[in-house]
Amino acid sequence: MPEINVKTFKSNPSLSGMAKLVPDVVFSKVSGVELKMQIIVPWVNEQTYETNTKKWPLIVFLQGSAWTFPDVYYQLPQLATIARKGYVVATITHRNFMEGHPAPAFLQDAKTAIRFLRKNAEEYHIDPERVCFWGTSSGGNTALLVALTGDDPKYKTDEYREFSDSVSVAVDCFGPTNLVGLFEKVKDSLDPALINGLVGGNVTKHMDLLKEISPLLILENNRNYPPILLVHGDADAVVPYSESENMYNALIENGYDAELIRVENAPHEGSFWSCELIDEIMDFIKRKL
Repeated sequence: MPEINVKTFKSNPSLSGMAKLVPDVVFSKVSGVELKMQIIVPWVNEQTYETNTKKWPLIVFLQGSAWTFPDVYYQLPQLATIARKGYVVATITHRNFMEGHPAPAFLQDAKTAIRFLRKNAEEYHIDPERVCFWGTSSGGNTALLVALTGDDPKYKTDEYREFSDSVSVAVDCFGPTNLVGLFEKVKDSLDPALINGLVGGNVTKHMDLLKEISPLLILENNRNYPPILLVHGDADAVVPYSESENMYNALIENGYDAELIRVENAPHEGSFWSCELIDEIMDFIKRKL
């Protein structure tokens, strides 16, 4: 008779280390456009969970899209591993400038998402005092703008207006920081319709708006900016590494809390990513939140 070998595990009543997806949560209907976010939360046993004693820090993530329509599923596998470590993670989208929603619509929508999550903090067990905004490429640009314009009424829509859109930490991965300078470098090879669409008119007549969405150009002295992490590959052929380097230098020179990570031989997306890099980013977020 063969020996029976049954492995035995203890159950996990608290569901510790698990996460669940709350899909397609509508957070905005501004301009008639329905915007949805995907929320990943630590999976808890609601029958035993004490909402008054346990709140999770929040990470709002925005995938780069050249300010068109972000893919909320692109980094979902990586974001799920972060949620399992004790974070509520919401991957968001925004209106598409190519559909007649020029800047700063993308920034307004990102801020609306933050306010929506604060409004629903109890439902998703969010600590509203610990909020990080993390973005890549155009989403990284947005992360910096969110950090530099906390609660600026200029970017507040009527949705959840009574809640704050400021953040405690911001992470920018390979985002453009000086759109005026980049435009001057590539304007002869760029389809004018694209950049004109972003600013809602002839870019030469709307250079002020291009400046307005350039974090490096709107940086001010003696402001209450949150800690900022910049991460960039030094082989990025889409957004030059110097964009993050210049932003970092400006933040440090003005006395702000900032760190810069250079990823060796890394392009825009793709092999830029590694488990070690995500761990380093999460270490920054954990230290600063």
